[in-house]
Amino acid sequence: MQVRELMTRQVVTIGASESCQEAVALMYRLKVRHLPVVDGSGSLVGIVTDRDLRHHFFKPRVFAELGTFSVEQLLKAVPVSEVMSAPVVTTRPGEDVLAAAKLMIEDKLGPLPVVEARRVVGIVTETDLLRQLCPATPSFSPEVPEPVVPYPCPARR
Repeated sequence: MQVRELMTRQVVTIGASESCQEAVALMYRLKVRHLPVVDGSGSLVGIVTDRDLRHHFFKPRVFAELGTFSVEQLLKAVPVSEVMSAPVVTTRPGEDVLAAAKLMIEDKLGPLPVVEARRVVGIVTETDLLRQLCPATPSFSPEVPEPVVPYPCPARR
């Protein structure tokens, strides 16, 4: 089986200059845990995960401001480029799924962006691989949503 047969094709990306608040809002709204980061020409330059965003708060200068500023303010003040992981390990649509899975295991990756000509055309996640291993049965349904770490809800006005 090739990666193209397993990958999620509707991948939402975010710009490197967008705020971390926008990244959190997108993740929360779409129930995803990672966003490929693209530059102005649409080329992949990084990936931001829910873990990257959480770890941001433990940087000494940010941690010191936690009581002074709201989480929303702290997230709005930082571009995604400051917290994203780069360079990004990627795969190609024609790659064998087992090779992609091995790469994910070796590099301890949850998401693996699928690229062609530096553009994101899909993504493979641990959940995609698990769904492939666990066919639909009465005890498991393919409609089971991907696990999502809860994010703070945007302030309601």
